[in-house]
Amino acid sequence: MTAPMLIEADQLLAEPPAVVFDCRFSLADAGAGHAQYLQGHIPGAHYLHLNRDLSGPVGGHGGRHPLPEPAVFAALLARHGVGPATRVVAYDDSRLAFASRLWWLLRSLGYRPPRLLNGGYQAWLAAGGRAETAVPSPLACEPAGPGQFGAWCDIEGLRALQGQGALLVDSREERRYLGLEEPIDPVAGHIPGAINRPWQGVTAADGRVLDHAGLRAHWGDALEAEQLVVYCGSGVTACVNLFSLALLGRHDATLYAGSWSDWCSYL
Repeated sequence: MTAPMLIEADQLLAEPPAVVFDCRFSLADAGAGHAQYLQGHIPGAHYLHLNRDLSGPVGGHGGRHPLPEPAVFAALLARHGVGPATRVVAYDDSRLAFASRLWWLLRSLGYRPPRLLNGGYQAWLAAGGRAETAVPSPLACEPAGPGQFGAWCDIEGLRALQGQGALLVDSREERRYLGLEEPIDPVAGHIPGAINRPWQGVTAADGRVLDHAGLRAHWGDALEAEQLVVYCGSGVTACVNLFSLALLGRHDATLYAGSWSDWCSYL
């Protein structure tokens, strides 16, 4: 497993990185994550909101969490002192569900990928880390030059990749994949041809990433696919699966950014 992709709480206590981002969020209550941040966070951490900071404006297509505009996202990072080579750590308390979105965005834009805190905020507290309520003032830097996100596709790109034989992976819970329930999007089911690898299978119940053998068991024969395209409900939790693939050495998988919520918009 590639050690620099994860950081343990005791490491973070001993070697504070340049910038820490708190990515806690709840799809059921968009304000809950920020409220938790204000109640206590890792000292020096800045808060990033999934809807406002890690996504772009919602339109008729593109899904519930479209990718942000690259220049807007780069400017946001610069306001927090993050350039392409800055050391960053990200965490949440949802088994990497939202921290991995930041990981994917930074990597995709050509920045140094952040390390994700193994076990999240609860691991920090369990290791003796203190909670801080003060909101730090960011130290801005110059924005990076314009770039574009890579390793993603829209619905037309997805169809082209499927036509070339790519294996499509649905990262949602099995009941949503099977169409037995759909609590968020207007249509239940999955994209034809997709297999199911629920994103929760990447971590244990305490939010810690499984070992190499556990991750390989999670993916099974899908690891042998020549090309992988991963999606979820809106392109967020799919990043947990993409993170796990990178841990296993598969850095070539593609994110269907709009995911099921974008697919539904064309039905």
